[in-house]
This record gives sequence, structure tokens and C-alpha cells, in this order.
Amino acid sequence: MTETRSGLWHPDSDATPTPRDVHFMAEVLEGRHGTLAAEVADFFAAYHGEKGDAGRAWAWSGVAELVRNRERERLEAR
Repeated sequence: MTETRSGLWHPDSDATPTPRDVHFMAEVLEGRHGTLAAEVADFFAAYHGEKGDAGRAWAWSGVAELVRNRERERLEAR
């Protein structure tokens, strides 16, 4: 097993991130991948969806949506 900040991790446990985690994931993707951040999140959502991990697929879809909303807000602020 792997040690995480919340204790011991098990692959069958619910790993659905909190809204705070989703915001952090979006910020990290934007910092590392710039304008491709939403597409990277979509890739992970599709990957986890195909593997049957609905919680992670949902989280990555939320990240992609958040990145797109933030990008739209930045463009509208100009």
C-alpha cells in the first residue's frame, strides 16, 4: 500500500477529490500545460471512464470544465 496525506490508500477505496482538490488540480494543469490543460483533463477523464473508475472520471471532467470556465473568464475580462 502507498501512504498518502489522508492515510493508507487502497485501490478499491473512494478517491473522489473534494472541490478544493479539483481547483488545485486545475491550477497545476494550467501551470504545466497552459492552453492544453482542458484537453489533458479530458484525456484523463476518458481514460478513467474507460477503466470503470467513475469517481476519477467525474473529477477530471470537473477539472476540464473549471479550466474552460477560468479561460473564458480571463478572455471576457480583457
